[in-house]
Amino acid sequence: MRIGIIGAGQLGQMLGFAARKLGHSCCFLDPSDDPPARVAGPVIQADFDDRVALAVLADKSDVVTYEFENVPVEALMAIADLVPIYPPPAALQFAQDRLAEKKLLESLAIPLAQYRAIDSMKDLEAAVASMGLPLVLKTRRMGYDGKGQFVIRTAAQIDEAWSSLGGQDLVAEQWIRFDYEVSAIGVRNLDGDSATYCLTQNEHVGGILQTSRAPVENRNLTEQAQKYITRLLEHLDYVGVLALELFVVGDALLANEFAPRVHNSGHWTLEGSETSQFANHVLAITNQPPGPIENRGYAGMVNLIGQIPDAARHLTHGDLHDYGKAPRPGRKLGHITVVTAAEADRDCLLAEIEGFVTSSTTATGPET
Repeated sequence: MRIGIIGAGQLGQMLGFAARKLGHSCCFLDPSDDPPARVAGPVIQADFDDRVALAVLADKSDVVTYEFENVPVEALMAIADLVPIYPPPAALQFAQDRLAEKKLLESLAIPLAQYRAIDSMKDLEAAVASMGLPLVLKTRRMGYDGKGQFVIRTAAQIDEAWSSLGGQDLVAEQWIRFDYEVSAIGVRNLDGDSATYCLTQNEHVGGILQTSRAPVENRNLTEQAQKYITRLLEHLDYVGVLALELFVVGDALLANEFAPRVHNSGHWTLEGSETSQFANHVLAITNQPPGPIENRGYAGMVNLIGQIPDAARHLTHGDLHDYGKAPRPGRKLGHITVVTAAEADRDCLLAEIEGFVTSSTTATGPET
C-alpha cells in the first residue's frame, strides 16, 4: 500500500522504515528543508495546512496517518473524503485540547487529577483556593515536552504565572505527588483487533522524556492500565497506536494525557519487543492483525537531547538510533536502546549511558 504521513520528523522516519520492511511505500508532507524522514520516502515540502499539498498527498496515498498531534484537524478534514485517515481525526481533536481530553477521560471513568478551566485571573485564584498549591497551569493547546506550562508553588507566583500564560485558553491541574510515571501503549486495527504492550516506566528531565524502562512488573497496575487504554481505543473507534500517560500513586493510576500516535516512550519496542510500535501502527492502518508484542527481555531507552556524544557512537552494548538532525539545545537527536536478560544488567547499562549523556550535556552548557 501507499502510506501518506503528515510530518516527517523522527517518528515519521521510524514509521517509514517499518512500512518499508512490511512492503509498503511512504510519502511525507512537512515544511522542513531537511527532515529526518527524507531517508524513508519522498517529502512534499509544504505547510501542514496547505490544501493543495494535502490533496497531492491524498492522491499519492491509499491511507494517510500522522506522526504528531498538532496537525490542524481542519487540514485532515479537507482530505477526509479523498482518502482514509487513521487515527481518526476525532481522536486528534480531543488530544489537541487538554480540557476536552480531561472531560473525555472523566466520561470513561478513567481516574485523573482534579482540574479547572481557566479563562481569567479570577478563575485561577478560585482554582488555587479549591485545589491548593502547588498546581500546574497549562495551555489547553499546543503544549508538549514541558512547553506551555507553569508550576505555581507559592501564592507569590500567581501573578507571574498569569503574566506568562494568560491571554489564551488554560487549564489548572492539581499537583500530584506521584511515585513514578508510566505509559501504556495500545494498538487497534479497523476490524477492532487490539493489543497492549507492557507498562513502561518513564523519567523526565525538564519536561522532556529522558529514560524509559520496560516492563513494569506490577500485575495490578498493568491490569488497570490495560483496562483504561482499551476503553479509549474502543470509545474512539481508534485505528493505530495510542499512548496513555499515567501517574502511579500507591496502588492506583491517574491519567495525565494521551497521544494519538506512536510515542517516544515506546521506542524501546524497536529492539525490545517482537513487533515494534511502528510496525504495529503500520499493520493497524493497513487493517492487518497486530503483530506479537511479547518482550525480548528487559528493555530500556535513553533519549539523546541537544547533541549525540562520541561515546554513543562507540557502544559495546545497545543500539544507537541517529535521527540525522542538526544539534540544538533541547532537541531530540536520537536515542539508545538496550535489551538484557536480567533487569539489573539493563539498569547498569542505562546508568552507564545516562552518565556519558549527562556529562556531555553539562559540558556543552545550557541554551542561551
